[in-house]
Amino acid sequence: MSLDKFRFPIGDFKIPKDYNKQIIETWINDIRKFPSQIRKMVDVLSLEQLEKTYRQEGWSIIQVVNHCADSHMNAFIRFKLALTEKLPIIKPYEEAKWAELSDGLLNNLNSSILLLKGLHSRWVFLLNSLSENDLKKCYYHPEHQKKIELRVAIANYSWHCKHHLAHIELAIKNR
Repeated sequence: MSLDKFRFPIGDFKIPKDYNKQIIETWINDIRKFPSQIRKMVDVLSLEQLEKTYRQEGWSIIQVVNHCADSHMNAFIRFKLALTEKLPIIKPYEEAKWAELSDGLLNNLNSSILLLKGLHSRWVFLLNSLSENDLKKCYYHPEHQKKIELRVAIANYSWHCKHHLAHIELAIKNR
């Protein structure tokens, strides 16, 4: 397996060409299921197993779970900004550095999983309320120097959930 296959086990995110209500509902459902899927995967693991990485110099399962809490909090805020402001400029963050902070290394994952559960509950409620016009609203990502439509962001976070679940699966196989 190539390094990219370990780094991106489900492939790179590709901006979808087609959008319809059913596809968007599928993406929202991926986001809805994520907290319970991640809990099911990690609850059976020992501390030693949680410290396993999915690739050499990659994050441990602990860091992946804590990163998802950080990332999805930022995502939720970006959605709310796009819905309430005209083309807000979002604040990028150094996710690799965040993963090295003490809370990113916290091996009791219960708080991050509870955070994901509550956050995803509110996020999915918000996503299900979006109109066609809302889905076309954007935020500006200065790191990528482009506008991101909310419907693209939904697809991206559906991918993000599956991407990190695959990382956890790889790390478990490495045990």
